[in-house]
Amino acid sequence: MPFRAPVTEFTFLLDKVVGFKHVAETEIFSEATPDTVEAILTEIGRLSQDVWAPLQRNGDTDPAKLENGAVRTSKGFVDGFRALADGGWLGLSAPEEFGGMALPGTLTAAMNDMLAASCLSLGLNPLLTQGQIEALEHHASPEIQALYLPKLISGEWTGTMNLTEPQAGSDVGALRSTAKPNGDGTYAVSGQKIYISWGDHDFGGNVCHLVLARLPDAAPGTKGISLFMVPKYLPNEDGSLGDANSLRVVSLEHKMGLHGSPTAVMEYDGAKGWLIGEEHKGMAAMFTMMNNARLGVGIQGIGAAEGAYQHALAFALDRKQGRTVLEGKPGATGAIVDHADVRRMLATMRADVFASRAIALSCAVAIDLAKATGSAEWKARAAVLTPIAKAFGTETGMRVAELGVQVHGGMGFIEETGAAQYYRDVRVTAIYEGTNGIQAMDLVARKMMDGGEAVYALIEEMHTVAEAARGQYDTLAEPLWQAVETLREATEWMVSQSDLNERFAGSVPYLMGFARVLGGYFHLKAALAEEGEGPRSRLAGFYISRLLPEHVGLLAHATVGAEDLYAMSVEDLSA
Repeated sequence: MPFRAPVTEFTFLLDKVVGFKHVAETEIFSEATPDTVEAILTEIGRLSQDVWAPLQRNGDTDPAKLENGAVRTSKGFVDGFRALADGGWLGLSAPEEFGGMALPGTLTAAMNDMLAASCLSLGLNPLLTQGQIEALEHHASPEIQALYLPKLISGEWTGTMNLTEPQAGSDVGALRSTAKPNGDGTYAVSGQKIYISWGDHDFGGNVCHLVLARLPDAAPGTKGISLFMVPKYLPNEDGSLGDANSLRVVSLEHKMGLHGSPTAVMEYDGAKGWLIGEEHKGMAAMFTMMNNARLGVGIQGIGAAEGAYQHALAFALDRKQGRTVLEGKPGATGAIVDHADVRRMLATMRADVFASRAIALSCAVAIDLAKATGSAEWKARAAVLTPIAKAFGTETGMRVAELGVQVHGGMGFIEETGAAQYYRDVRVTAIYEGTNGIQAMDLVARKMMDGGEAVYALIEEMHTVAEAARGQYDTLAEPLWQAVETLREATEWMVSQSDLNERFAGSVPYLMGFARVLGGYFHLKAALAEEGEGPRSRLAGFYISRLLPEHVGLLAHATVGAEDLYAMSVEDLSA
């Protein structure tokens, strides 16, 4: 079965589950009418399944290469990118004044999901450019915006972000790259950066690097970091490309997966750069891009899960092995999908894809509503959902891809089937843009600095919906109601801990337990929209009876504290 873009699923989620109508009712997003949304999703779906999906295996079998200092991308990637750019899709949510469509970011989230599902390694490129567009929109000077934004939005130029150095990974404040004033308003940027996704390519145009570096008088740590635009080619005033800048790709990383996405070691040797935002305030500007990317990376995980699920389902519908209890009965296929355990795995995959996608789209809706209304409540909702969407989306990607290998059995371990590629490709998503552990720490610390007010507001919303559904839909609503109460108790424990390390010790299980309950909430809303009859209602029954109960163990783990962790010595761990 070839990849099929889940356009109908997105339409259902937007219309019935995540409240997208409230976005379309705002003045700035009033053009996002149902007809417009359907047309956009349909066109992007056609692009992802007809143009991008055939490139998936090319990215693995014909990886990006560095030849004579230039990167050559996988077969067909140039044409795939051009099809996306020429359709204007890079500017789907970008400002109109620079050539964008200014449509809700929720639609961009749906687009990125479908692109990741069809070809994850190519899908990283537009995600980085989208983030750079947002960073420049909020922090760059009018001159930089006028020069760079139209080119990035059209896809003529592409963007990257350069944070990591060999000694500075999650601890960004340890970076050593420098920027010295040239005396003409520009800066000479020097240093080495690693793990730079799409640091170079053969798509043409310019590669625009946002680089974190220190000015000569900078304070130590993150407070002394500034952000600079350092392009591969120095642009002329009219936007044409001038001389090559003093930067180069040293090498491409040899990775577990995502072989079609060139991950570069970049060297800057007095390269000319322009300050973005204020001096020493680079992290604020970069976090605009990183927050965009954190939701985007969660969506990458969900997209990869969709691709892995469809791949596994096609195999399960075709592969014949053994006898099943359905043999000779209506609905029997004679294939392994009739086996109870295979059906359990497929249902788990589908249920978690739905749950994680609903969480991510709900986060995107909150971001859009915060932008459209200026509401502090929606901003706080988006802030809470972002680390959950990133971590649970990527965990779902890994879990579903791993189950996809299992559904294939021995054939899943054979590279020719393509099942293993989904797992190898998606694995890094739990690491970059802040590891999932960092996301969880952010959730229980910074996102609870309000005493948990934003979290409690979300819990109360879930409680209200579950309470209203009790009685008529008791088999779904009652377990969710109980789960919400358990989440409330765990949240109260978290908020009561003044020692943040007590929270950190259980932050990952807390985030995953929170996500499990949120997933149940959105499954219930889907079942309510179907009035308890339909495929999503049956899927909700599976999720709530089989997957939701995991929250009990997770939230119990979350509230143990840190004492037992440090009761074990390093010697104990090494014994």
